[in-house]
Amino acid sequence: MPEQNAKVLNTEQAVTDILGTIDREREREIIARRFGLFDRRETLEQIGELLGITRERVRQLEKAVLVRLKTAAEQGSSLPHVKEVEVRLVSILQTNGKAARVSDLVTRLGLENTKLEQARVAFLAQLCPGVAVIEEDDNHYLAVGIASEHDQAAMKAHVSNLVGAIKEQGKPVKIDKVTAPAKIADTKQAAALASISKQLATLNELWGLVSWPTVNPKNIRDKIYVILKENGKHMHFNEIAAAIKTSDFKRRDVTTQAIHNELIKDKRFVLIGRGIYALKEWGYKKGTVADIITEVLRKEDGALHRDEIVKRVLENRYVKETTILLNLQGKPQFKRVAKATYTLDEVTAGNQA
Repeated sequence: MPEQNAKVLNTEQAVTDILGTIDREREREIIARRFGLFDRRETLEQIGELLGITRERVRQLEKAVLVRLKTAAEQGSSLPHVKEVEVRLVSILQTNGKAARVSDLVTRLGLENTKLEQARVAFLAQLCPGVAVIEEDDNHYLAVGIASEHDQAAMKAHVSNLVGAIKEQGKPVKIDKVTAPAKIADTKQAAALASISKQLATLNELWGLVSWPTVNPKNIRDKIYVILKENGKHMHFNEIAAAIKTSDFKRRDVTTQAIHNELIKDKRFVLIGRGIYALKEWGYKKGTVADIITEVLRKEDGALHRDEIVKRVLENRYVKETTILLNLQGKPQFKRVAKATYTLDEVTAGNQA
């Protein structure tokens, strides 16, 4: 949520005024294009080709200008907006774990969460002496933290510790389970740092690796799995569809028919009643009611009263008792040997298989 009662930061005006303090137009152009302050970000090669200079010269000029701007900000000179921006950023970070992805900061500043606004906020953060910036790479999102708490290297080390602690758990966990092992002060800070990692994901207050579908479902089947897992018991496919549409998943616009189709295809799900599915890992097996009765009697290796057969079948199938009784009485592989007592005719059962 954006800061309460705070004037929305005009990032365009802020970066324009800061660029205005750079004397040479070529240097202003380099900074604007390298950070993507008015358009998409450009590479050293692209800028060099545009300005007629080498890639290395672009890099040197970029570095030199940034050093001058940061020095001016640290010395408390008249570099516009930086002090105001730093106060705003630190205030938000203090109440949100002392670190955050830039995309989250943009939202909390009350800005439209676009690549352009993210680029501007990241640039402004680079100039704030009290803020440390993590550049985006293969393992980290573009992020910032309070410099007095941890610099860039310390933040990356904490993130690495969190990834290791979660891997050690081997399953999704609440953040408090890995805060101490990762040597982080508190759970709010741990959650903030975990959000910086591209290796981690969270769903319903559980954290895990991005490769784990329970915290990062990538397709309909994974989402179905998460819904059933959370529910803890069988569900009708219509209920599953409704649950997905009201979930926290990124994409929830799936049709009921698509969900039913995926339930049929995936071996993780077992049909245990008319339109009712459960997870195979709960002990359910695929097969008809007759198949389940056959398995029950085979395991017993003897005769069972029909009430006991019904009880055991209902542990695996969500069907009416009459359906079980009709199968017992109507299928040739089940032989009645006493009043309401049945056994398996192995010869017939073998022929039926």
